[in-house]
Amino acid sequence: MALRPVQVNIKAIDPARVGAFWAEALGWTAYHPGVTTYVGPAGGLVWPHPVAVGIDFVPVPEAKSATKNRTHLDLATTSVAHQAELVARLRDLGATPADVGQGDAPWTVLADPEGNEFCVLEPRERYRDTGPIAAVVVDCSDPRAMAGFWGEALDWTLREVTDDQAALRSAGDTGPYLEFLRTPDVKTVPDRVHLDLLPYPDDDRAAEVGRLRALGAADLDVGQGDAPWTCLTDPDGHEFCVLALS
Repeated sequence: MALRPVQVNIKAIDPARVGAFWAEALGWTAYHPGVTTYVGPAGGLVWPHPVAVGIDFVPVPEAKSATKNRTHLDLATTSVAHQAELVARLRDLGATPADVGQGDAPWTVLADPEGNEFCVLEPRERYRDTGPIAAVVVDCSDPRAMAGFWGEALDWTLREVTDDQAALRSAGDTGPYLEFLRTPDVKTVPDRVHLDLLPYPDDDRAAEVGRLRALGAADLDVGQGDAPWTCLTDPDGHEFCVLALS
């Protein structure tokens, strides 16, 4: 038994507007299957996608706080020229520069139209075949502990683990990485961005949720009521959901 990350869930005041931004940013398509806006590869809505991790923008009434998100996206580039071109295009689309203490870094930190931080990376060999999203990056206090929990929770493979960072990727070496970076920050506000996981069709969702609890996940009540998904937190306090296939 294992779960797969199928989408990054981002809360938004205007899901259609922010979804349109990200569709243009990634060269993907914004789909509107219901009240949310889902951004995934072009060519028609495929969910779950066999390679990509999509983005689902969910309507909420509250704007993002000034606190930096603990989860963000890193975008891949293929050359220094591509990085500069992408940054310029994103700014034309409505992205703004963001200072998260990066100093004189080779990557560029921006915020989307609702203030969600993300990075446009300089070209790195590691991300040459990830697609437009290089990594989903999570701030944490202990990357080794996160590697232990998420390595057991997912069907992805642990690619790297040190005291400062850990990285997982799908067993087939396709799509983005999931990375955990050590930071001094602690959680002070509810997560604006989180991962949504999905069991495989032949697996029992309730059993998977029970397995996550045994690994150290805790139940979370965000007012979801009798929803077909389960809200949990990992041992470092990051929120995530286990979805139902239908």
